[in-house]
Amino acid sequence: MKILIPSLTLAGMLITFGSGCATSQAELQAQAKISQGDAEKTALTKAPGGTIKETELEKEHGKLVWSIEIATPGERDLTEVHVDAVTGEIVAVEKEKP
Repeated sequence: MKILIPSLTLAGMLITFGSGCATSQAELQAQAKISQGDAEKTALTKAPGGTIKETELEKEHGKLVWSIEIATPGERDLTEVHVDAVTGEIVAVEKEKP
């Protein structure tokens, strides 16, 4: 019995520390003040006439952002727009290869 208790304690510590490393989508959603739809509308101002291909809520450089990839007719590259999920401000716009 003495051997099992330290093993269980160590296993519990590993589970606790391991689960604290990654933030779930539900936790990120709870922190976001800006909805996905509002973030997408904001992002489309940087790619008029574009079509949203993918939207993801993520932590980037310590900020919670909506990362939105937009395809624009007549352009090969995608426009990636990061919208701050707390303030709604555009924090980055980049072109990336499809």
